[in-house]
Amino acid sequence: MKLSEFRFDLPESLIAKYPAERGEARLMVVHRKTKQIEHKMFSDLLSYFDDGDVMVINNTKVFPARLYGNKEKTGAKIEVFLLRELNREMKLWDVLVDPARKIRVGNKLYFGDSDLVAEVIDNTTSRGRTIRFLFDGSHEEFMKAVDELGEMPLPREIKRETEDADRERYQTVFAEHVGAVAAPTAGLHFTKAMMKRMEIKGIHFAPITLHVGLGTFRQVDVEDLTKHKTDSENYAIPSDSAQIVNTALDAGKRVCAIGTTSLKAIESSVSANSRLKPVEGWTDRFIFPPYDFKIANALLTNFHLPESILIMMASAFGGHEFMKEVYQTAIKEKYRFFSYGDAMLII
Repeated sequence: MKLSEFRFDLPESLIAKYPAERGEARLMVVHRKTKQIEHKMFSDLLSYFDDGDVMVINNTKVFPARLYGNKEKTGAKIEVFLLRELNREMKLWDVLVDPARKIRVGNKLYFGDSDLVAEVIDNTTSRGRTIRFLFDGSHEEFMKAVDELGEMPLPREIKRETEDADRERYQTVFAEHVGAVAAPTAGLHFTKAMMKRMEIKGIHFAPITLHVGLGTFRQVDVEDLTKHKTDSENYAIPSDSAQIVNTALDAGKRVCAIGTTSLKAIESSVSANSRLKPVEGWTDRFIFPPYDFKIANALLTNFHLPESILIMMASAFGGHEFMKEVYQTAIKEKYRFFSYGDAMLII
């Protein structure tokens, strides 16, 4: 499968800059077998699921990973994007810096009027650095300082400044475990009231955790997709969630992955008899067509950007040729794309 297979013209006006009210986005429903396409609202999702069906939700929590510091002596403004914690005790972090040419090993960065100072201790890539925060407090106090100083890490493709409202809106209502630098965006559509209605109908929720990294948005720069390597992401599937999913599979019920991150997680831990295994670890699974899915038989996802690994995953699930048609329909019908856009249910 080639990268060029996922190239299409997307008008920039269709990339959503702001989200719809939670629960009020549009919903395209696509049927893999009949190739039928329906145009609905997100609130109609409930009618496609019944008693005993399961929704696998990613309960990762986004933290304000984009910080702005000033370089020692020169005072130059530097963006520091926290990617992941490497060592909690030593407060070592893997980060991206911009502009990178100004940041060398040994440089110190100061953040606002706070006690937060960082020292650059290694170069990892052209923009990547390892930094050590010089901070005397506990981990909780450190994360509180990051929370106060940081911005929510909206993707660059949403071409606007981050606003206060993004702190609430770029987070799912079921977010629980801090660690993501990007939201599991299909989950952004859910409201607590809607989830309650689903529970009353007998639909089960199986929470898993996959801490979404920036690799999700990393550009694929090889034509042959078998040569692309994705970043590893930390994930966990609790035993009770695995049991909920496996009970549904045994009963022939629908198991719907809420978002490509949930899909990636559950397809990364499959037993020999095609059931979900509990796990805690890392996954660098890269899913593109053709792919034999073992766990999920439905997928709720947003509309993704051309050549992204997310559209490749959705294509693998929905059928590549059919998904080309689906995306052209989405553009024609002016569905809103990307993190703050509309939703699609593939069944």
